[in-house]
Amino acid sequence: MSAIFKFKEFSVNQDKTAMKVGTDGVLLGAWCTLNNSVNSVLDIGSGTGLIALMLAQRSFAELIDAVEIDDNAYEQTVENFEQSSWADRLFCYHSNFKDFAEEMSEDEETYDVIVSNPPFYNGSFKTDHEERNTARFTNALSFTDLIKGVVKILSEEGVFGVIIPKSEFEEFTDIAKTNKLYLNRSCWVKGNPEVDVKRVMLEFSFQQKPVIKEQLIIETERHKYTVDYINLTKDYYLKM
Repeated sequence: MSAIFKFKEFSVNQDKTAMKVGTDGVLLGAWCTLNNSVNSVLDIGSGTGLIALMLAQRSFAELIDAVEIDDNAYEQTVENFEQSSWADRLFCYHSNFKDFAEEMSEDEETYDVIVSNPPFYNGSFKTDHEERNTARFTNALSFTDLIKGVVKILSEEGVFGVIIPKSEFEEFTDIAKTNKLYLNRSCWVKGNPEVDVKRVMLEFSFQQKPVIKEQLIIETERHKYTVDYINLTKDYYLKM
């Protein structure tokens, strides 16, 4: 895999971090709600900084922050932020999310949009690669800790968006509801028409609303993308 992933309006260096540019991050960055009134954005577990960069391209938000615990991923995010056209609006904190959320809440700082492509494999799937473990496993940041932190720093009318495996849907939404975050929108993602849903994108807020349920199919066959997927990602991928 190339050390540089080039998009239409920015490039992502990915030589330092264990987690490379992937479809999940691109999907969430393109799908999450981002209206003109959004002034502050947070990406939890930035990795390469991909999602924050996409949200900078999509919006005029004055403040686009990221938080990353891994040393190398933090350096990678900062590098990618600094070389982008939106360096003046992008900033990455080197911290674990629990401490970050606690500190921000003490200062009464909130965000209008919070997004995360969180770790999701449990410990039984661990590899020998420590950085990859941190990026991918829930014991680095549990769903409960993620949601409780979000509740502390999400603005009253704010939106929280994630992408998780379908298998984690019930657990994640139950934890969110327990913490007074309510599902407002979902998108069930299939690789092609013949396979089962593997991923789901979710949006939560403090408001209880009827859930908008969407479905996205990525390909009709290998390397033949659906109109919906092209429309969602064409502002980013070079060849869309």
